[in-house]
Amino acid sequence: MIVGKIVGSVVATRKNDKLVGSKFMIVEPIDNMPTKYRMVAVDNVGAGIGEIVLIATGSAARIGCNMEDAPVDAAIVGIIDDGIGLE
Repeated sequence: MIVGKIVGSVVATRKNDKLVGSKFMIVEPIDNMPTKYRMVAVDNVGAGIGEIVLIATGSAARIGCNMEDAPVDAAIVGIIDDGIGLE
């Protein structure tokens, strides 16, 4: 899993049928995470810009957001309230 900060959102009026109704957020991984690139993640926990979130990637992302058949590679699966050493 990856810890990141939400820095923006994405609006897609046309998308895969399995993604209709999904909210997309731009997430920037925090400094000590294995990836340094921003990513777009499906948000089904109601996170907002500026919040620190927990991201699942790959097949865990699809399972974590109950979208096993959807083209999802990253999903926000939690909002972090507190964490030692995150920033």
